[in-house]
This record gives sequence, C-alpha cells and structure tokens, in this order.
Amino acid sequence: MENVPKLIIIPYDGSKNALKSLDYLGFIYGPRHNLKIILLYVLPSLPSILADDHSIDKQNWARLAAVEKKHTIMAERMLAEARTMLVKKGFEEERIQTVFRKKEKGIARDICRFSQNKQADAVLITRRGRTKFEDFFMGEISSKLVEYCRTSPVWIIDGPPPETKVLVCVDSSENALRAVDHAGFMLSGTECRVTLFHTMRHLRRFVPLEALEAAPDLEKLWKKKEGQQLAPYMEKAREMLLNAGLPEDRINTKIVEGSRSPADDILKEARDNNYGNIVLGRRGLSGVKEFFMGSVTSKILNRAVGLATWIIQ
Repeated sequence: MENVPKLIIIPYDGSKNALKSLDYLGFIYGPRHNLKIILLYVLPSLPSILADDHSIDKQNWARLAAVEKKHTIMAERMLAEARTMLVKKGFEEERIQTVFRKKEKGIARDICRFSQNKQADAVLITRRGRTKFEDFFMGEISSKLVEYCRTSPVWIIDGPPPETKVLVCVDSSENALRAVDHAGFMLSGTECRVTLFHTMRHLRRFVPLEALEAAPDLEKLWKKKEGQQLAPYMEKAREMLLNAGLPEDRINTKIVEGSRSPADDILKEARDNNYGNIVLGRRGLSGVKEFFMGSVTSKILNRAVGLATWIIQ
C-alpha cells in the first residue's frame, strides 16, 4: 500500500501553531513519501448584519469590499508561504495544492464537505490557534470536525509528537477495525512502530464495586468471556497491519488490566511509554456514545497534550 498516494487536507490559518501541521507531515512521512497535500483556508465572513445590509451607503460598501479583498490577499500569501515551507522540507511542489474559499455553512462544516468531495484520507488540524482566545476557537473547530466529518478521519495534533510510536486502540467492534485499517494504510511505508492496545473493562464500569461483592468470582468469568470475544479482533487487526505492508517487527500487541476509565488507561499507556500518536474509532462497543464525545474520545481529545489523536469515523 505504500505506493498508493495518500491525500491529506490541512486547514491552515497562518498561525505558528498551524506550522506544526507541516512539521508533523515531515516527522511522520518525510518528503519522499507518496503524499498529496491540500492546504485549505476558509475565509471567515463579516457579520451578516453588515454584509447583507443593502441600505449601507456606497462609501461603506467600498470599505467592506476593501476588507474582503485584503482578506483574500492575506489568504493567498499565507497559503503560498506554507507551500514554500513544505517545499523547503523536501516535498514536491507539484503535489501541494493551495485552496481558499469563502465560508458557507460554517468553517468546520465547510472543511468536512470539502474533504468529503476530495475523498481525503485524513484532515490534519492543530488544536491551537494564534492567541489564547483562538486556542479555544481552534479547539472548538477541531471538536466540530470530529462531529461533522462522517467520512474523512480527523487528525488533531497538539505539538510535535515525541516519537513515531503509534498506539492503536482496539476493542471487539467493527469501528475499531476501521481504525486499524486506516492506520495500516496511512502508516505503510513509514518508520512508525505500532502497538495494538486494549484495556480490559472491569465490571466496576457497569455496576458498583459493593454490588460485585455478592459474586466475587464473577469478575474472573467476565475477563474470560471478554478475552474470548476480543481475541479474533486482535488477531484480525494484526493481520490487517501486516497486509498493509507494516513489518512484523514493528507491530506489537498489549492488553492491560483496565481501570474504571478507558480514557485514563489509554493516556497513561501513551505517556508512560512515550507514544506520540493515538488512533481510535469514533464509536466503540456501544455503537452510539461510548467511544464518541463521552467517557473516551472527548477525554482523550481534551487531555492529549503534546500528542496527535487520530479519530476514525
């Protein structure tokens, strides 16, 4: 799969933190990888109370037009600078496209629609913006991308990863296997090392510990049943990575005794063992919210400081 081109779209705002997206590509792939890149800038629009007010006099219309023109020039300049930076990193100029467009439905929705139309393999965005206020704004945009992008995986980075080690979270769900499939494709041809990771769910996640005291052997039975259910998924995940072209000596599996919080377990594993990237499916076993903006995904997105988080739809 390493010879199949990968298309990554980078929403870009010209901030110093946005530059980390460019650094991340170089860190994970390097310039010789078969990569296509689209740098996308969505032009925020003026408030409709101004832009749609036809009673405004000609002088103010001219001012509005001047602001819009300057904004367009600024967007073209920022995108050109980003493209030049990628070229200096060794990426081929003809494989880098720059696009700017006016906001239509909303920045996050417009990015998702553009990515879907382009059939992008991933949307790569930084968590932070230009200022502390924009850190909040960019965090809101990244969360909305996870919510709205139903086809394109979303990669959210928070600083350059300390290692090219990737932690792929696996449970006994089809969405987890989609995450593995995405990781295999996107990491084929790289130097990344991958660990297939599962945190065993304790029955305390379902009922209070005090209630479990009535049946002390039930936890052993639960672990046995969960292990039996998980085993074919872990084996299938490993096969998928091998079939994608990842070398066997760069693939590991790890199953840990879980706490009450799978998000805590995942983050602890990533930090304790110096992983730079976490890959997980948007939904897990519940099929609804267990792996989406609830006790797992939202916690990881909010607390994955210094990590890259890939959310697979």
